[in-house]
Amino acid sequence: MSSSPHLPASWTRTLCGAVLFAASLQACFAAPTEAAAPAQALRDTHQRLSDKLDHSSFGRPVQLDSSETPGGLDGDIYAVIDHPLSEVTAAFKGSAHWCELLTLHINNRRCKTGTAQGRETLTLYVVRRYDKPVEQAFELPFVYRVASATPEHLSVELSAASGPFGTSNYRVTLEAIALDAQKSFVHFSYGYDHNMMVRIATQAYLATFGRDKVGFTVTGKAPDGKPEYIRGLRGLVERNAMRYFLTLDAYLSSDAKDAAERRQRHWFAAAEQYPRQLHEVDLDTYLALKREDRQRDGAGR
Repeated sequence: MSSSPHLPASWTRTLCGAVLFAASLQACFAAPTEAAAPAQALRDTHQRLSDKLDHSSFGRPVQLDSSETPGGLDGDIYAVIDHPLSEVTAAFKGSAHWCELLTLHINNRRCKTGTAQGRETLTLYVVRRYDKPVEQAFELPFVYRVASATPEHLSVELSAASGPFGTSNYRVTLEAIALDAQKSFVHFSYGYDHNMMVRIATQAYLATFGRDKVGFTVTGKAPDGKPEYIRGLRGLVERNAMRYFLTLDAYLSSDAKDAAERRQRHWFAAAEQYPRQLHEVDLDTYLALKREDRQRDGAGR
């Protein structure tokens, strides 16, 4: 770089050195700032939802949101949980852990881990109704990825490009940040896309055979004063998002040395707190199905 005709060469060298020093500082601090952005965004969300969490209708600090777009459905659950972030990270890092927790869901009858093109995968086998045999299950091949795992932030992503019956772009995300030494704030997201034929068929089912099924969002009050809950496609995604969130909660709340059945009992009891939305079967039927699955696949108790 040539010296300026208006400045002594020594000044020019000093200015150049200052520019290089500033650039080096920017390079040093850019990466940590970028890495901290998702954690800060989740902290901002916690602050924004703090009042709703404090006055949640779920009997615990939980907020559920859902959305329906022309292309698909999304359900988001935000919660404060009584577990340190280190414990959350230890529980949810690893596809094998996710297989264990996802099969707590009543419709998930099998899960297998593997690798494909150098990426960690898990394949979930899902039946349309709990009483259907596993041979009729459809497969959801997820790619598993830990997007972030720091002392301040955890982000785990599961994605499946295609699903059954015209569904696609399945996405499951878990994010967590530390609130203090004993509490964490988590965001669980579940969604997928569907084509127009699937949308129409699902709406037809929900308007007939599934007309009594509701979600969690309160849309008004009935003449007797009881709350009226959202129905249709948003009700559907809210029920499933909550079932999956409760699998995370049951897995995290039970020691790894516990028998599988103890986690199943925890999940069932949590779901039964919301019978209007989530009740499907009695406890004995649920445990018998899960016991059959473990025996078939040779899983430990």
